[in-house]
Amino acid sequence: MRLILSQKNIGQIAADYIIQRINNAPDHRLVLGLPTGSTVLDMYAALCKACADGKVSFKNVLTFNMDEYIGLPENDPQSYHTYMRQNLFSHIDIKPENTHILNGNAPDIEAECRAYENAIKAAGGIDIFFGGVGRNGHLAFNEPGTPFTSRTGRVALTPSTREANARFFGNDLTQVPTHALSIGIGTLTDAKEVWILIKGEKKADAVRRLTEEEPGINCPITALRHNGKATILADEEACAHLGQALRARFDELRRKDPDKGYWEVTL
Repeated sequence: MRLILSQKNIGQIAADYIIQRINNAPDHRLVLGLPTGSTVLDMYAALCKACADGKVSFKNVLTFNMDEYIGLPENDPQSYHTYMRQNLFSHIDIKPENTHILNGNAPDIEAECRAYENAIKAAGGIDIFFGGVGRNGHLAFNEPGTPFTSRTGRVALTPSTREANARFFGNDLTQVPTHALSIGIGTLTDAKEVWILIKGEKKADAVRRLTEEEPGINCPITALRHNGKATILADEEACAHLGQALRARFDELRRKDPDKGYWEVTL
């Protein structure tokens, strides 16, 4: 696992990497796993601009989203179907049939989740899965206690996660769904690469636990602790609680190349 501490816009860094990978892929075909949330808005904005400027095409790109609420209509303002249309899909040249988001209103939830896993396999697997992390270390909607081998399925949202998401529902906790469909931790770690974007001091404890604790289900992000395919891309605030030894390694890199704007260590 590599940890990148960045003073630069982490969304732009991630977007630049996606553009590079698409442009270098045979037939520009890439299979992306995508998240929602405020952390990746800059990434999506940069991708939309690059597509509009003719710097990248998504015509041969396939996408699979991490999760969706159960019970929200697809056209609900807070559904992740709506989020993806508003922030990415409506602004790029991706084919609608190449985008995949779990159906939180499927009549048979188990069948929907099996079909999603099968669709990922049929696509050849995920080349790069992008995601964020919750304050309690959750990945996608996989809360503490989720086995690292978990697959796509129905999950119950913890009070802390629902409280964190209440801001999107007019701060009315009663409007926040109690359950969601989510890829599993095993689904995520099966990807050829995993990039986790982390912003802000509210996520700093999750970063600290990732860098200091051995993998354990009480902190889902620690599933990436010894994953050589994983990149953690974090801003300075998210790295505020790093341990002394790791902080010293970053300080040394800064001294050697103070103008670089981002620095990387391998854990």
